[in-house]
Amino acid sequence: MSSATDAKFPTIPPGLRALIDQCQAIYPDQTNPLQVTTVLKYWLGGQDPLDYISMYSNKGDPERGIPPHWHYVSFGLSDLHGDGRVHVSEASNKEDPISGMGFELTFRLTKTTSNGNQSDKPPTWPANLLQALARYCFQTGNRLFAGDNVPWKRPLDGANWKIQHLLIADDAQLARTRTPFGWVDFCQIVGVTDEELDQASRWNGKGVLNILKREAATGGDWLVTDVRRTQSVFELFPETLQQLQDDLEKEGSDLAGINAEFTFREIGKNKFKTEIDSGIVIEKSDGVESKPDIMSFNTSNSLSSSLHKSYPVGYQPSNIIPLDGIELTFAPYAAKFLMLAVKDRIRHGRHFTFKSRNLALTFVSETVTGSAVSKEFPYGVIGYWVQVLLPNDLVPRMMTEFSRLKTSVDDEEEECRREIFDFPDKNLRIIIEKPENIHGIMKAVAL
Repeated sequence: MSSATDAKFPTIPPGLRALIDQCQAIYPDQTNPLQVTTVLKYWLGGQDPLDYISMYSNKGDPERGIPPHWHYVSFGLSDLHGDGRVHVSEASNKEDPISGMGFELTFRLTKTTSNGNQSDKPPTWPANLLQALARYCFQTGNRLFAGDNVPWKRPLDGANWKIQHLLIADDAQLARTRTPFGWVDFCQIVGVTDEELDQASRWNGKGVLNILKREAATGGDWLVTDVRRTQSVFELFPETLQQLQDDLEKEGSDLAGINAEFTFREIGKNKFKTEIDSGIVIEKSDGVESKPDIMSFNTSNSLSSSLHKSYPVGYQPSNIIPLDGIELTFAPYAAKFLMLAVKDRIRHGRHFTFKSRNLALTFVSETVTGSAVSKEFPYGVIGYWVQVLLPNDLVPRMMTEFSRLKTSVDDEEEECRREIFDFPDKNLRIIIEKPENIHGIMKAVAL
């Protein structure tokens, strides 16, 4: 740990200076916070993209049920320097540019230790967590937004606790700030249980965050993570889960898609004619860090049924290449979202996207506007964007077929046999296959 002082950094980069000023407005008495500093910077060949992670002591607000906690803030996902050493500047060619990736990460951790006492020094494991997420963002180019979720699948601090996954929220105290190189949001990671992740994946990440905010025991207004928490918010308040499930059945899900790998090929009259996959190279983890499997994203408007603003932005319907039929192959970890896509999205007149690094697949309902496919030509490719229209008469059959798919967080860890779902009258086949048996399919992120 070290202290960030003007004496140590006689010329603080302007992007970093703007972020530090934002933090000091909240912590005026902590001008030299404890800090984890990357020794070999990313632009010099280092592996850690975050230059600094500051750790502030926050007194909380007892009257609002917000406990004393440590507040971690990253510096490095946004453009700190403005000279192109890490990020390409957008300030000169956009009216409202973002700085770097447009966000930094934060995390709030209760000060209570495993023996019930308050710690006087912040643990450094959250810094490793922030660096791991930052590496994912740098390697994939994916940004994080409030409402996203990250299946982490192990206790965040390496101990034997039930908080094993992450949701992304807007930081309660650090609002969007302007720097000389563009604007920056502060995305707070929030530790959650298996059940909370499942409901966020199925329903609405922001909705689950709002439920967690209601009680001090589950984070309070500032969503402070207590890794020692042993019950989910739905175990503490069962009526909340029933209400959520009722809303989901009536209104559908706001989850618009996930980042996950897949392959597809065209089915001709008598043979497979074309095969295209995402061509991803698997980058091995060192075996120490955990890594998320799926990053999900939500619609900005839960009732949105248009693709006009969907990825990829530049493609127009006139560029579509129609396909006679299509075979789609998913790894088991992504298969559980097939039921969600059909039951909670397509059935309610919406769309759902599986997005890899180089390829996107969007299922659309008959009522979605702006899509390039139609009932006459239900399958097509626009550049690297695959679109598949699922007609109304197919939806109940798919729900019945997919009902045998397992849907819990850890199902993909279990032995999985090959599953094939054939819809010959639609010239559609969906395959669930072990990742090692499919070229190009892997876990959604490799840190």
